[in-house]
Amino acid sequence: MVFWGAVSRRWVLVVWVFLSAAVFNPAGAAEGKTDALTLVLQWNHQSQFAGYYMALEKGFYKDAGLDVTILRGGSDVRADRLMAQRRADFCSAMLPTALEMRKTGLPLVLLAQLVNRSNFQLVAWKRPEGSDGPAVLEPSDLDGLRVTVWEKNFRSPYLSFFRGWGVRPAILPQYYTLSLFLHRGAAACSVMRYNEYHTLLQNGVSPEELTVFNLWEMGVNLPEDGLYCRADTWQQRPDVCRRFVRATLAGWRYARDHRKETLDVVMGYIHREKLPTNRPHMAWMLDEILKSIFPAKDEAWTFGVLSRQSFRATTQLLQHQGRIDTPPAYEDFVKMEAAQ
Repeated sequence: MVFWGAVSRRWVLVVWVFLSAAVFNPAGAAEGKTDALTLVLQWNHQSQFAGYYMALEKGFYKDAGLDVTILRGGSDVRADRLMAQRRADFCSAMLPTALEMRKTGLPLVLLAQLVNRSNFQLVAWKRPEGSDGPAVLEPSDLDGLRVTVWEKNFRSPYLSFFRGWGVRPAILPQYYTLSLFLHRGAAACSVMRYNEYHTLLQNGVSPEELTVFNLWEMGVNLPEDGLYCRADTWQQRPDVCRRFVRATLAGWRYARDHRKETLDVVMGYIHREKLPTNRPHMAWMLDEILKSIFPAKDEAWTFGVLSRQSFRATTQLLQHQGRIDTPPAYEDFVKMEAAQ
């Protein structure tokens, strides 16, 4: 009786462990299968991508049965080419960029819209010609002045802003530095709220010296970073896509709730890559990017979701500028069910 009692208890323990694994392991992990996948970012490692880092660091991807490799972006990385060649399974991209990629034949679909509130700003010297010169306080004051604007995919919001306010500045190309503006060779320049604006402050520019035009408050609010894959990836591996999206969103929630820890992880990526930035700048970027991902009480968007209205406004703007032809249908392009 003692022997059989011990055996029975042992079998109860084995069954309990087996059932616990089945209940508590996330989808994919229960079968002991790990799906390998690669994500390519749209720029160098920085706080802009903190949610992906935290999903990897905290084991959210692993718990979802995923073995994720994160590739940096940058001026020397062609994310569209990596996706076209299937050397990357997922990519981070701005909504206008992804729509233009589709125009070139890369069939991207959107799985989750992360940055719903735009960060595009136009920053002007309040007195571009010195203390005795005319002031720049309104968009109309930019008429005829030298303004530097980014090229390619980052150009559209500014062209829409100028057209909407009836402004005709002398537009100069802007690349990867703010030196022309800092040396007062231009009256205004393009910046992102979470990045270049703070760079100006770190270069000794006082906010009182500047007039800042927030494009999202002036009629141009283009959704930015989203998570994309190829249409055939979604069709053939929907379960992998869903697990990847859910784990990524969990990573962003963790980044929001644990900012110091997240900043430590971000700086680890930066130090390994020997990137020319600093912790205060990354802290600013993290706080600002989170404001544009998670809506405040008075903001209308939903975390992770691209609304039909925002999609329509973006496609209409790009069509007006001749950057895309016939846009895809919302249902064909937006796969919000990946987060469900």
